[in-house]
Amino acid sequence: MSLIQTIIRLLTFRLTRNEMLALDARHLIAGIMGTWIVGMGRYWDDPGASLLQHLGLGSVIYIFVLSAFIWLILLPLKIESWIYKTVLTFIALTSFPAIFYAIPVERFCSITTANRINVWFLAIVALWRLCLLFFFLKRFTKLSVGYIITVTLMPMCVIIATLTALNLHRVVFNIMGGVRNPTPHDSAYQILVLLTVVSTFLSIPLLLAYGVGIYLRRKRSGN
Repeated sequence: MSLIQTIIRLLTFRLTRNEMLALDARHLIAGIMGTWIVGMGRYWDDPGASLLQHLGLGSVIYIFVLSAFIWLILLPLKIESWIYKTVLTFIALTSFPAIFYAIPVERFCSITTANRINVWFLAIVALWRLCLLFFFLKRFTKLSVGYIITVTLMPMCVIIATLTALNLHRVVFNIMGGVRNPTPHDSAYQILVLLTVVSTFLSIPLLLAYGVGIYLRRKRSGN
């Protein structure tokens, strides 16, 4: 199967577990390149973005961190053939839908309309990638739906809540303080503020559910 066919099958939720196990260096390189390109596109028109973000390197670093987090939290569950490289490759390949962020809608319509469109782009891409992660974990790990929901949502919620606690996301706090000039991405950033609040509240129950899940799984296995 060609590289393009594999990516299409992945993005359309058709990749089998054996095909996931067969992901190799070609797929990883393609995923990293895709992440880099869409990362640059994401921030090309944001004058307040950092140099790492403008260069697309922030997005590349992010997929390595997220993949490590997902790999680590599932490690205690003793999943067969659970390898970091496979997780990283899959996460990298899910970056391609984020190309929607690079569409310069503000060039063709008003700021108000651009804000509305960017919110829809944010919602579509976020839901698409979250569903892809759920699909990957469900098909690869063969765990129950309860486990999958927990380990799908927990990394996202913990990462967002942690970034907020460390004051690393400039835009969230600038919007809340009302100190930013209007941009086509303001509505999308306001959605991010809402997600931050929800993630903060969900982090603790998800962590508790994760701990209980590990205990019950080990108890059933006799370890």
